[in-house]
Amino acid sequence: MRNFEPEELDRIIEMAWEDRTTFEAIEYQFGLSEQEVMEVMRQSMKASSFKLWRKRVSGRKTKHGTTNPSNRFRAKCHK
Repeated sequence: MRNFEPEELDRIIEMAWEDRTTFEAIEYQFGLSEQEVMEVMRQSMKASSFKLWRKRVSGRKTKHGTTNPSNRFRAKCHK
């Protein structure tokens, strides 16, 4: 995994916390798979915060574009 600028890392974390931002959108913008996003979150957060985030996103349909039927908030470039 490449080294990110602090601003990029902050944006990745922000996008990962957002309910409507899919892992696919993060991959499209930053080239990180879902597993790599998890690793970034694990390294960037306290263990308790990471566990809370994982519990929150596990199984959440809105975090996965293929299972999310809503295109309402998606940019045209995120198909």
